[in-house]
Amino acid sequence: MDAAAVVGPAWICALALCAVLGDAFIPFIPSGTLVILAVLNTTETDGAPLMLAAGVAVASFLGDLVLLNLARRGSPAVQRRLDHRPELAANVARLQQYLTSQTSRTAALLVIVARFVPAGRTILDLAVGHSADSTRRFLRLSALAALIWASYIVSLGWVNSHWFHTDWLSLVVSCAAATAISTTVARMVRRRRREFALT
Repeated sequence: MDAAAVVGPAWICALALCAVLGDAFIPFIPSGTLVILAVLNTTETDGAPLMLAAGVAVASFLGDLVLLNLARRGSPAVQRRLDHRPELAANVARLQQYLTSQTSRTAALLVIVARFVPAGRTILDLAVGHSADSTRRFLRLSALAALIWASYIVSLGWVNSHWFHTDWLSLVVSCAAATAISTTVARMVRRRRREFALT
């Protein structure tokens, strides 16, 4: 087997996993796009989608765990970020207030939905990290949410790679679908937030 055929996909997969880990801190990293690109570059490898989904889920969970612990310990870097971004701080405070008024089922759903909203997991991690509540239950839900999102984004790339036999078309369609889903979920969240503000 050509070494480039192994090294190329492996490099893209590593980059995708790093992006998934890092977008807890820097939410504008195109982690979903990189994961889809990794899927498209490993379609010829047996078991690659399952291994990639597992890796993405672990990386996503670890990103939450690190940011949550930094927020919990009062990391100066986290605090500076909140101080310099009033809108982010306001969203964190608003989410903390929202979580305290919701049932366990609604809170669990929120943890999952946050994975599909741009910057959602960042705000959620900071909100939970700055709250006095135990983080054990949140981490269990975070692991579930990471698994759901990883399965979704890898499946999206895999399905399109089989529908369209051209990599660039599969990538465009997959990214467009992921963007449309994220936009729809974000609108639903904003609508729910407005309803909450009126109650």
